[in-house]
Amino acid sequence: MALLVRVLRNQTSIFQWVPVCSQLIPVSPTQGQWGRALSGTSQLSTTKDSPQPVEEKVGALTKIIEAMGFTGPLKYSKWKEKEKRGRENRSLALLPRLECNLQKIKIAALRMYTSCVEKTDFEEFFLRCQMPDTFNSWFLITLLHVWMCLVRMKQEGRSGKYMCRIIVHFMWEDVQQRGRVMGVNPYILKKNMILMTDNFYAAILGYDEGILSDDHGLAAALWRTFFNRKCEDPRQLELLVEYVRKQMQYLDSINGEDLLLTGEVSWRPLVEKNPQSILKLHSPTYNDEGL
Repeated sequence: MALLVRVLRNQTSIFQWVPVCSQLIPVSPTQGQWGRALSGTSQLSTTKDSPQPVEEKVGALTKIIEAMGFTGPLKYSKWKEKEKRGRENRSLALLPRLECNLQKIKIAALRMYTSCVEKTDFEEFFLRCQMPDTFNSWFLITLLHVWMCLVRMKQEGRSGKYMCRIIVHFMWEDVQQRGRVMGVNPYILKKNMILMTDNFYAAILGYDEGILSDDHGLAAALWRTFFNRKCEDPRQLELLVEYVRKQMQYLDSINGEDLLLTGEVSWRPLVEKNPQSILKLHSPTYNDEGL
């Protein structure tokens, strides 16, 4: 009997009055439970859609350190940020010194290029190598001396390579300025500058290969570039090979730091009167600022 009464109670529908839009609407307990289930589902979906904060994973070592009394996770990013700031501060502190050194190298590069065009006896080259006194002959002789300076300064690390770039920059500025002074048409000058640029890089590669090989290889490079394949006297090639060899030996004997500070180069004569004088070097003169 008690069981029958319990079943009848469960089947009995008891209505509840729920206010909706200022009216009372009867709602059965089943509908209320269904509504609560729907509202719970919507809240669950809303919770899933909203972005949840990602917890930082803590390693075993961090847990041990926290257990010893240190609070808060250890973050490598803080130390990395401090190290980055330290490097930036050191770089900013070195900027004035770096700019000063670069300025000194530029001045030394200008002096070295000036030595190539002012301390070279072009008349002797014209006479002994039977070259015409033209702008192209001047460029070939200057190119040879600039190349020897580049070979020497590339041995001085990053500062020497930077100085090589500045020397080449001054050389092209001088070539362009001389062309304007000679009254060359701007269009023709621009066209010739492109040809001279191609010849310059081809000559650099050929001379580099020749200096690393024997005298036959160096003579072939000089015959192709310096003489433009028009040298019929082997004595002229022999004279020029000897000149390049002794000049490179002379440049290698000069201290690299002195060249970076002063850029002063004294070229040996084409025909050496006293071969032993190449071993007697003169110390460079410069002030305390290296200018």
